[in-house]
Amino acid sequence: MGNTLLVDYKLLSYGKISSTQNIALDIVAEGKAQDHMIIMADMQSAGRGRYKRPWISQRGNLYASFLYEIEERDVSLAYVIAVAIAETLFSFGVKPQIKWPNDILIDGKKVSGTLTEYSGKFVIIGIGINIKSCPKISKYDTTKLENYVNVSREEVLKKLMINLDKWRKADFFNVRKRWLDFAIGLNKYVKYRGEVLEFVDINENGALVLRKGTEYLLVYGDEIIM
Repeated sequence: MGNTLLVDYKLLSYGKISSTQNIALDIVAEGKAQDHMIIMADMQSAGRGRYKRPWISQRGNLYASFLYEIEERDVSLAYVIAVAIAETLFSFGVKPQIKWPNDILIDGKKVSGTLTEYSGKFVIIGIGINIKSCPKISKYDTTKLENYVNVSREEVLKKLMINLDKWRKADFFNVRKRWLDFAIGLNKYVKYRGEVLEFVDINENGALVLRKGTEYLLVYGDEIIM
């Protein structure tokens, strides 16, 4: 394990562990967590995404959990994280897309995913970005940054830290606007709970706005199929 102080961050770096999220949760439970702490690993044996889906963790990619001290749960955080990752990739000349709510795609293929968990007075944001390799997934296509740009894990991490801080401080109006700039599927039809609806907007409270004829539906946190 390595222990490094970065600008406003404390980085704990590991070789192979079960999951950066698990280590972060343990650190919070032990009372050792700090605001702006990062848990990073070269590989994970039990990485996980949303809904406990496994996250295949091969060497050379970014696997990191960011700990922030917060007062209450923030419904806008999914958008903040997505924009921060998209802006990070965009800064390297890549053209990312955001798939609701915070999967990051390049050319329609998944390059990054996130998992947000709350524990005590902390939020733990797990982020995985395919840099040097990408797993083969039967349900969707994947890609890696190396297909588009030559960039190191350290360079990606540095930019990501800056963008997470920037967009966490931003007004949601600006976060929402930037999220929509990157959004895939806007003004197109999606499937939601068996129905085909048009994805038309994100409202000021962070709800996905879907339309069926003259009716509008506000969706929070649910999955849609594009």
